[in-house]
Amino acid sequence: MSGHAPLPGPLPVPNERRLDLERLARLREQVRAHDCGAVLLYDPTNIRYATGVSNMQVYSLHNPCRYVFVPAEGPVVLFDFFGCEHLSAGKAAVDEVRPAVSWYHFIVGDRVREKAAQWAAEIADLVTAHGAGNRRIAVDRLDPAGLWALEALNVQVADGQEVANHARRIKTPEEMLAIRAAVANCETGMRRMADALRPGITELALWSHLHQSNIEMGGEWIETRLLTSGPRTNPWYQECSDRVIEDGDIVAFDTDLIGAYGYSADISRSWVAGDGRAGDEQRRLYEAAFDQVTSNILLFRPGATFEEIAMAGRQLPERYRDQTNSALAHGIGLCNEYPLIVNRQYWEDGGIDGAVEAGMVFCVESFAGEKGGREGVKLEQQILVTETGPELLSTHPLEETLM
Repeated sequence: MSGHAPLPGPLPVPNERRLDLERLARLREQVRAHDCGAVLLYDPTNIRYATGVSNMQVYSLHNPCRYVFVPAEGPVVLFDFFGCEHLSAGKAAVDEVRPAVSWYHFIVGDRVREKAAQWAAEIADLVTAHGAGNRRIAVDRLDPAGLWALEALNVQVADGQEVANHARRIKTPEEMLAIRAAVANCETGMRRMADALRPGITELALWSHLHQSNIEMGGEWIETRLLTSGPRTNPWYQECSDRVIEDGDIVAFDTDLIGAYGYSADISRSWVAGDGRAGDEQRRLYEAAFDQVTSNILLFRPGATFEEIAMAGRQLPERYRDQTNSALAHGIGLCNEYPLIVNRQYWEDGGIDGAVEAGMVFCVESFAGEKGGREGVKLEQQILVTETGPELLSTHPLEETLM
């Protein structure tokens, strides 16, 4: 392996009050732009974006136990898990905290319709009081019983995830400080992984260094377990195991890390274990992925459309294309975010309209692995789009000596 990235200085520290208020202002702007009186958010990353309040993030990903009502104008009401009102104390973006009304089956069993009606009545009262006559609200996640209950009270439901996605796509100045802190967190963990990588360590043991480092430095969780070695690197999307890493193996990983202030660092690297020289095929794989990522980063300039980027994007050599990942790049903030830009061969089925703007943050990625081949290489870089073009946020070096 080549030398490690330099140790970071002190982590950037955002002003959390400004961070919360900047994000809330962007969200309200999108509520108005989508002709809604309010947005109701259940996704914990959306709740955090709107309020700055974090509570049982992973638990609430699969248990809809908390939500927030954000009107276009008026008080923000956070409905939190019972007994958690104190978590919002002093939060500038929260005006009122109430206990959440839970109506999912795990909690209420066969009383879902009854409890959903109770929940909907409270939401409808807020719409009446603070919707300025607009009874159309955007909701990001909603089971059928909730939709029926709102419709019965003459509340029209729109797509809240679209509203949140458009708010989150441009990062505010304080968000960028938080993202830089998360990337620094992540790269400290990557250095610890690099130091621990020796033949004889298991994939799981190596992966644990990133988890420990992230938590130790104020990070939160990791969304996937994408670290593999040797023949498990190809095809991609296998998760880490107790396989013992052998001398000369490629070790490939994708951090998918939720770090400081709840922001994500999504960086991929591929290393060769041990002190021996990389094999010829390993070098070809690495060079293909390296060329694709570094070339495609240069396409991210304000005004470039997603289709232009997809069509102009560097393609892998033909022998690697059957297994390349569909994504050329994706947005990132509190997690992987809108938009997703697909590679050229997937455009007809998966392409979306849009254009790059200054203030967007993207992860640009590649996987190179031949169908039936022994190994593969995964690389990914995180970038900020500035008025003059892309700025590289992920600084841990790529292994240019492997090419």
